[in-house]
Amino acid sequence: MEILKCENIRKVYGSGENKVVALDKIELSVEKGEFVAIVGASGSGKSTLLHILGSVDQPTEGKVVIDGTDISNMNRTQAAIFRRRKIGLVYQFYNLIPTLTIRKNILMPLLLDRKKHDQEYFEQVVNTLGIANKLEALPNQLSGGQQQRVAIARSLIYRPAILLADEPTGNLDQKNSKEIIDMLKISNRNLEQTILLVTHDERMAQEADRVVTIEDGHITSDQKRG
Repeated sequence: MEILKCENIRKVYGSGENKVVALDKIELSVEKGEFVAIVGASGSGKSTLLHILGSVDQPTEGKVVIDGTDISNMNRTQAAIFRRRKIGLVYQFYNLIPTLTIRKNILMPLLLDRKKHDQEYFEQVVNTLGIANKLEALPNQLSGGQQQRVAIARSLIYRPAILLADEPTGNLDQKNSKEIIDMLKISNRNLEQTILLVTHDERMAQEADRVVTIEDGHITSDQKRG
């Protein structure tokens, strides 16, 4: 089942002499349950693509369909609601609310919609990520690696169609970086979560099932591993 489809995505900034084509003729399809890594040097367009896929930005041309919904021309409010309910976002900065417990940070997307959580699924997520014993703590009482696990749990709590991770290990040391990638792999395998990881680290990318390379706004290779 196709969960994500990009058709002829183009993103242009500025005009005239200041015109910059960040993405050009991007075609990409991701199936449900895939773990895909997007790699490229700084300025290659990979983060621009992730922002468009996450409905944070809109393409200049082309179409993005996630779980059967065209998100390309949503207004800001529509995009925010869709993003909260259908797209899990994980950044290198954890963006946790410092005054709320870990439990409430994880449940925040559901609380914003005044929805009750599925306790069995909640326990599955926090146990999978190894933070079940941290639920009543505050973010500043956790290590960086633990806070990133909380951010991943928050991104998973709505059972999103796709989880987008933008350099999620950028602020972590090598040991914690490996643990976070392992957690993403476990989420992909045990929770059947579709994941798209953006990274400049080739070693991290090799942990995915499929590696897509972007150079100068173009996809130059798309290879399945194994």
